[in-house]
Amino acid sequence: MTTWHKRDWQQFYELARRPWQRHRPPRPIYPSGLNRVLPAAGFSLSELDDANIDLDLAERMGLPVDAGRMGAYGPNVTVLRDFVRSSRQSL
Repeated sequence: MTTWHKRDWQQFYELARRPWQRHRPPRPIYPSGLNRVLPAAGFSLSELDDANIDLDLAERMGLPVDAGRMGAYGPNVTVLRDFVRSSRQSL
């Protein structure tokens, strides 16, 4: 796997800020060393818990979940909170 370039990050956060109907759910990432991150298979259960999202809601919203991942990564929690907030405003 390769690391993301600056353009990938810009696209990632642009997608995370858009209203829910116009974009897919955010992609999870995890740190893999000094100043490097890689895409993850899904959000960890502790990240969902920190963002106040239960497993059923995550499933309904189409969020990928990886029960095997341990720990919480701050940017993932922030993106999840923004995603849930934007989806609730559009209802």
